[in-house]
Amino acid sequence: MPSGLVIDGLQYVGYVLEVGLLGLVLWRGHARRLAAFSFYVGAYFAVDGILRPCALHRYGPASVEYFYLYWLTDALLALCTFLLICAFFRRACSHDRNVWTFVRPILLLILAFIVADSAFALHQHYKHLFTAFIFVFNQNLYFTGAVLNTVLYLMLLRFEGPDRELELLVCGLGIQYAGPAANFALVHLTGNSSPAARLLTVYLPPLCALGMLAVWFYAVACWPCAISTDLAGDREGLPVPV
Repeated sequence: MPSGLVIDGLQYVGYVLEVGLLGLVLWRGHARRLAAFSFYVGAYFAVDGILRPCALHRYGPASVEYFYLYWLTDALLALCTFLLICAFFRRACSHDRNVWTFVRPILLLILAFIVADSAFALHQHYKHLFTAFIFVFNQNLYFTGAVLNTVLYLMLLRFEGPDRELELLVCGLGIQYAGPAANFALVHLTGNSSPAARLLTVYLPPLCALGMLAVWFYAVACWPCAISTDLAGDREGLPVPV
């Protein structure tokens, strides 16, 4: 089977899962409880299912317009993924406000460091904004997010009263991070010149995205959390999972 048909098939399966996941969240009435998650899935579908296909159809894969759109939206998704992890951290720490008070400034410092490091890359490569700078910015966000996601999962394993839905959401995000992390590592080590590197670059990201969406669909469908409006010490009174 030609590789183009395989890639197209994976993409269309991904569109179905993205729309199905959004529909499931809305149908189950979880949009408010999973606000950050719902926003991320909506943004993911807007980029992956609407903006990029439209630009690809109108301008072609070798066009400058599609190149710019792809890398800008990739940076946007990387930033949204990092913010989603921050939301997951807050949910994981909802049982103890003191833990979240300790974790929140650490996350802000990490984000500030990423911005500062990317700004330094911009200063060095200001004439190559959509090559060197965007690549460094995305690489920093993806690798930092992968580490934070692993730390978050280890935290969840140590907490009492496990939040199964959150554990599955975090696992799904870990699957998604595997694709870009492997791509960045392969490009750095081999320059994307070996046949194995090219093969993984083509097939690994969509397969990881499908894995993430499938795990998320299972989490929302089979492990919905109960809601409690009582959070000790939380003056905002936001509903949190128990």
